[in-house]
Amino acid sequence: MTGFTASWLTLREPADAAARATDLLPPLRAALRPGPLVIWDVGCGTGSMARWLAPRLPVPQHWILCDSDPGLLAHAHAPAPFQTHVGDLSTVDLEGASLVTASALLDILTFAELDGLAAAVTAAGIPALLTLSVVGRVRLTPPDPLDTDLGAAFDDHQRRGGLLGPGAVAAAIEVFGRRHAVVRTRPSPWILGPAHALLAAEWLRGWVAAAVEQRPDLAPAAAGYLARRLADGFDAEIEHADILAVPGGAA
Repeated sequence: MTGFTASWLTLREPADAAARATDLLPPLRAALRPGPLVIWDVGCGTGSMARWLAPRLPVPQHWILCDSDPGLLAHAHAPAPFQTHVGDLSTVDLEGASLVTASALLDILTFAELDGLAAAVTAAGIPALLTLSVVGRVRLTPPDPLDTDLGAAFDDHQRRGGLLGPGAVAAAIEVFGRRHAVVRTRPSPWILGPAHALLAAEWLRGWVAAAVEQRPDLAPAAAGYLARRLADGFDAEIEHADILAVPGGAA
């Protein structure tokens, strides 16, 4: 479900941890049923969500780390008891579950996949914490005239094949709200400065490559843009949003 490499996930993990909206944690804890927790982390990669969230939740806990890439699951670890599950959303069984989590997942789903996830979560009557969905807003400093065209092309690339891309948060609000869940959203931006130069450079390469794949006519200008940005350095704010959905109007 992720389509990422283990090295990329390791590089981004500190920025993800710093970005997640901690003010969603009190209502999440209030929405959990008493007793041992069984937590499905879908599209888990190597388990970074579990490493961030497990110390912030009551114990005991048991995590089910679910991803369609067995290579990523081979690197999975968590600070709580866990098992791994190879599969996509269609293989998730929420019977007996306490919570569903995901990170950087919603924007690479289709509307039908997200709708199915919302249906399963609300039918199970459990909360879902869905973090770090892109929202289509990037600010680079210093600005460059090509920023706007590359950003628009990247957003279009994110929507390819019916994927939600930057529309994922609005879609999640719709599908959970239609099922009478209480939905809270909070910003969770990456703030990348000089201390994050390696992550910023890798992000920029991927951002430009996706934009050029979507709009090949940008390739000549994008090559110079990328070289200039990498040589001169830059700061970036890449906006995301976190969502907490609690079925039944609770919390």
